[in-house]
Amino acid sequence: MQVIRARDFTGRSAWNALSIERIGDATVRLHWTDQPYRWHINDGPEVFAVLDGRVDMHVRTAGGEQVLHLETGDIFHAEPGDEHVAHPLGEARILVIERAASV
Repeated sequence: MQVIRARDFTGRSAWNALSIERIGDATVRLHWTDQPYRWHINDGPEVFAVLDGRVDMHVRTAGGEQVLHLETGDIFHAEPGDEHVAHPLGEARILVIERAASV
């Protein structure tokens, strides 16, 4: 058993992750970042929970690009095929649950 204090985790570079668990074919990882990720499409669902900080999640839909403002405690869920990119506003710690070896 362990307790992980998300606010205390800092990576050596943007999007470094602490692997917490693998459950079946899914991984649970705590990410630290202070830089945007990159536009991507996951091959499976993704659960993205902001544990500390704020993140602007940019999503592309048939109607164009939309920005979702995520605060500490907010959860973003992407279905397979949803194109998105996370832009932290300063430092952020994010719990990501997704298929192992996903982008």
